Parts: sequence; C-alpha cells; structure tokens
Amino acid sequence: MVFFYRTNGLVCLPSFSIDYFIKVFLKNINMTQNNIGWNFQNSYLKLADIMVSKLPPVPVKNPKVVLYNDQLEQELGLNFSSLDEQEKASYLSGNTIPEQTTPWAEAYAGHQFGHLTMLGDGRAVVLGEHIAPNKKRFDIQFKGSGVTPYSRSGDGRAALGPMLREYIISEAIHFLNIPTSRSLAVVTTGEDVVRETILPGAILTRVAASHIRVGTFEFVAAQKDINTLQELIMYCIDRHYQELKGQKNPALQLFRAVMNRHADLIVNYMRVGFIHGVLNTDNVAMSGESIDYGPCAFMDSYDPKTKFSSIDQQGRYAYGNQPIIAKWNMARFAETLIPLIDVDLNKAIEMLEEEVNEFSKIYINKSLEMMRNKLGIKGGVEEDSLLIKELLTWMQNNKADYTNTFVSIMNETFDQPVYQDQAFQEWYKKLRIRKPNRETMRKNNPLVIPRNYQVEDSLKLAHEGNFESVASLLSVLRNPYNNSNNIKQFQDPGPASSIPYQTFCGT
Repeated sequence: MVFFYRTNGLVCLPSFSIDYFIKVFLKNINMTQNNIGWNFQNSYLKLADIMVSKLPPVPVKNPKVVLYNDQLEQELGLNFSSLDEQEKASYLSGNTIPEQTTPWAEAYAGHQFGHLTMLGDGRAVVLGEHIAPNKKRFDIQFKGSGVTPYSRSGDGRAALGPMLREYIISEAIHFLNIPTSRSLAVVTTGEDVVRETILPGAILTRVAASHIRVGTFEFVAAQKDINTLQELIMYCIDRHYQELKGQKNPALQLFRAVMNRHADLIVNYMRVGFIHGVLNTDNVAMSGESIDYGPCAFMDSYDPKTKFSSIDQQGRYAYGNQPIIAKWNMARFAETLIPLIDVDLNKAIEMLEEEVNEFSKIYINKSLEMMRNKLGIKGGVEEDSLLIKELLTWMQNNKADYTNTFVSIMNETFDQPVYQDQAFQEWYKKLRIRKPNRETMRKNNPLVIPRNYQVEDSLKLAHEGNFESVASLLSVLRNPYNNSNNIKQFQDPGPASSIPYQTFCGT
C-alpha cells in the first residue's frame, strides 16, 4: 500500500496507482515547459562529436532571479508568467532542464593576446537553439553554469558583478543599434565564488545568434580535419549567410562576408566610443555580433590610447587599436581556411592575403562614412578626412568628452568653456559651411552611454541587494537617441580622478 498525505489525513491507495501519478506528474512538467514557449531545434549537435561536450549545467543551491528582460522575453516568444518565482529561477539557472533539449558546452580555441590556446566553454553551457516567432534561431546559454571538460582547473562559476555588467552593456549596445548578444536574466545562485575576494555567485542567461567564433575554426583547423572544417563552413553559411548558398568557393565567400560584418562592428564601436577590452579570436563571432562583455567600457575624454582592461598592460585592445586588431583577427580566420580555398596552397595563401589586405580599405571607407554621419555631412568632398582629423585632434588636446562633444555640435549648445577655444570656433565655421543635417546626426550620436562611474555605482548597490539603480540606468540606456528631461545626470562624465579606471575579465 502507498500512503499520500492530504489536509484531512492519510489516504490509502493501491500500489498500482504509482504509475498513474508519475504520468500525471510528468504531464504537468511537460505542460509547464510548453507554456513557457520553448521551441528547441538543436542543429549544432549534428556537427562532429569533437565540437561539443554534452552535459547539463551544475545545479546551484538557491537560485533567485534578480534581473529579467521582459522585452526580450516577448521577442523570443517566451512566457514565464505561469511560473512562480522559484520555478522561474530554477529554469533560468539550469536547475530545471526542458525535456526538448540536450545542453552542451562548445569546443573552440583562441588567440589570446596573440597566443593560440585550446579553450572551450569553461563556464558556460548552451541550453539549446530556440526558434523565435519571427523564425530566427537563437542560442540560449547559461554563463556561470559550472565546471565543464574545458574549465582548465577553473570553478566554472561567475560572480554577480560581471554578470550584471554584461547585462547592462549588452543592452546598451543593442539599443545603440549595434548587433550584439543580449541578456535575458541574471540569477543569483545562493553560493559564493572565490576570486580576489569572496563574491556572490550568479548565472547570466545569454541570447546570441550563435556562439560560433573565429576560435571555433581555429579549433577545427588544429585537428587537421578537413571534412569537419568543410562541414563547419557550410553550417555557418546555412545559419548566418544564406545569401551565399550555391556560390562557388564557399570558404572564400564566407571569409568576405564575415570580414565585412566585422568591419561594420568595429566601425560601430568607434562611433560610440566603446572599448571591448578583449578582442581575442575567441570573442569574434561568425554572426558579426558583439559578444562577451568582460573588461569593456565606454570612453569619456577622447584619446585613441584609452584602455580599461586590467590585463591589457600594453594597450593591445585600446580604443584606437581596435581596427588593427580586427584585421589581425581576420588574418587568423583566413589561415584556417587555406586548405579549402584552392588545391594549390601557395595560390590559396596569395588569394587570402589579398582579401585580408582589403580589410583596411573597407574599414577606412566605412569609418569615413560613419564620421560623416556623426557630423551630418554628405560625402564627396576631399577635405572631409581633414575636417574629421582636426576635430579629433582638438578633442584629444583638450580632453573633450567624446560623446558630449558630438551632442553639443548636433544641438549647437556650446555653453561649456572648452568650446570657446579659438581652434574649435574656427573648425566649427568650416562645418557650418557644409550645412550639416541634424536628423542624420541624431541617428548616429547617442545622448547617453553607460558612464563608467554610474555602472560601478549601480553594481555596488546591487551587491548590497538594491537593484533599483541598475533598473534606472537600464531604462535610460534603452533610449539613447531620444531627448528626455531626465537624462542630464546620465550625460555627466563624472568626477575626474587621478586613479585610472580599470575593468576586469570576471574569471
């Protein structure tokens, strides 16, 4: 006999009823999963076995949702409203896995500060590929989900601060109209992680077009597995560049497409003064999205040498070096494709060298057009490059705020003393002759960016259990191009400090 407790006492049921109750229980779980709206179709698992390690996230002690992206939930066609907070946290921490999917960690390599290393998802697990209502495919990934075969003695966990930072910055980048991965949720784990100090643990739910990187190709190339390399090329084309289907020499076509998207991405970084901080090949996504926000930040005073990463001692990934590093990363990508470009390897190398060298021309043209748009001028005048260079030189010499200078030019508000400088006044006369288009300027010059001190202040409060500052900052960052009466405090670069601002990778 089996006994079941209920409020009015014990009820005795025959043992054969166990099967019935198990079926009802599983049915209720399945109904809950279906109500959430998951639509997993995991195509990446069809690639060679060496590409992944199938495993679930490591369960956490006491998950709690502290930040959730309702807008992104709607775009993904999901609905967690039918769950209570505990159930929701269980799903968004990886404690509960939908039965329609098989989670995995991805294998990849990466040139980190110029040195090739075998890597892989050491603290992340892809829950699955979700098909949204608009038919777009997204990786749903848990970052900070525990040890994997690629953890390399790490704990596989993440601290709350870096996960909140990625949420804030990725949302800011998205609303600045730059292709990027996004964040669905941050969940605290109820467990501590040990870094330089003991910190509260957290898991980020990251949403990306995919997590295939230049480093993924480097990993396959290192195996000297031509068949898997060919398979990966065709998979990338099918997933991200369907316009290339059926074209001759798909490897070469894919290279050109990826290079163009990454030129666009770096131009956008430069447009808004963003410094990624770790543009290693393992952080260069095939989709052209910006991904992995560790020691990243936005520049205040204009200086091409600006860097924030605590581990970037030489400024390899400084603001002004990002175009150079992007070309270098594309060269590493090109190297992986050599065997599939031409049967004559010397010819293949020559062809790819020509393609890589095209990056500089592509970037210069895109960058020039971007700066014209920031100044609201139409192209075609040979003096444009000089006009732009004069402004940037003046900004650097006068330590002018990058974002606010373009806003002031756009709005013709020159009430700050720095704009009374004679050199600026003479430069502005040249610009006015060009009759700048204010509407074009408004589309390309954000009024607000995530100011570093405000990000840090909000993270500090969050560590104390107060997430209101994070929410307030996010609400402003979601409308960076719209004028509003409540944004003035968010435009302030903050107090000057003799201590250089530093950011950290979070591992």
